[in-house]
This record gives sequence, C-alpha cells and structure tokens, in this order.
Amino acid sequence: MRTSRQGIIVWFQHMKNIKQLKRYGHLLYASKRLKYAVIYVDQAELKQIEHKLNKLPFVSRVDRSYKPFVATDFENSKPDKAKQYDYKMGI
Repeated sequence: MRTSRQGIIVWFQHMKNIKQLKRYGHLLYASKRLKYAVIYVDQAELKQIEHKLNKLPFVSRVDRSYKPFVATDFENSKPDKAKQYDYKMGI
C-alpha cells in the first residue's frame, strides 16, 4: 500500500527554525542561502499542514509542489537514428 505524498516549499526567515519544520513532515532539503525548505507530506493532510505552517511566525510563504499532477508520459520519446548511431560509436 503506497501513500500519495506531495511536496511543500516553505520560505522562512532564519535557519534556526528548521527543527520545528521537521515536525510537520519529512524534511527533504533546506537551503541556507535562499532560506527555503522542501517538506513532503501526505496529500490527505496537505491543507491542514499548509494552514498550520502559514500560522508560524517565522514562515514567510508556503507553496505547493505540483509534481504529482504533471504528466510524465511523453509521446515522441524515440531518439533520432543518427544520434542513436553516434551514441553506440562512443563519440
């Protein structure tokens, strides 16, 4: 059984608040320079967690990741014959 998850991008003011963000989901990445963190949460709890994060005093903004809704089935994914031959030659 696989749970459907979605990413949340949390923009914050100080890095010292990262420990508090870990309570809301699985912290995947935090950027020191740009001051944002990527957190994965269950889609069923997404709105509630997003609302809670917006209430925190150190959070500037919360954005959703729309990766689960982007189609990844590509129609013309076959490479050119010439390029395919070049790859086999090791060029």
